[in-house]
Amino acid sequence: MIPYEIIKRPLITEKTNTQKELANQLSFEVDRRANRIEIKRAIESLFNVRVVAVRTMQMRGKIKRRGRILGKRPDWKKAIVTLRPGERIDFFEGA
Repeated sequence: MIPYEIIKRPLITEKTNTQKELANQLSFEVDRRANRIEIKRAIESLFNVRVVAVRTMQMRGKIKRRGRILGKRPDWKKAIVTLRPGERIDFFEGA
């Protein structure tokens, strides 16, 4: 797999912003078939940073309802990546 197939998107929420500031950790939505080693290599090659640890978890899709019809969002995989001290990734540059 190429790195752009492994890393789908960064997760940007209040909780992930707090993790980024306090523990130098970032969260990403990743391909469900990717393992920790592949995720680590993909992050290091895409963002040119050094990764200390990768934690992964399988997230279940939520059940949503539109009137009488029930639907389900797809299941996905989440990766929490810890960077070396001094390393950073800026998703939003500027003011």
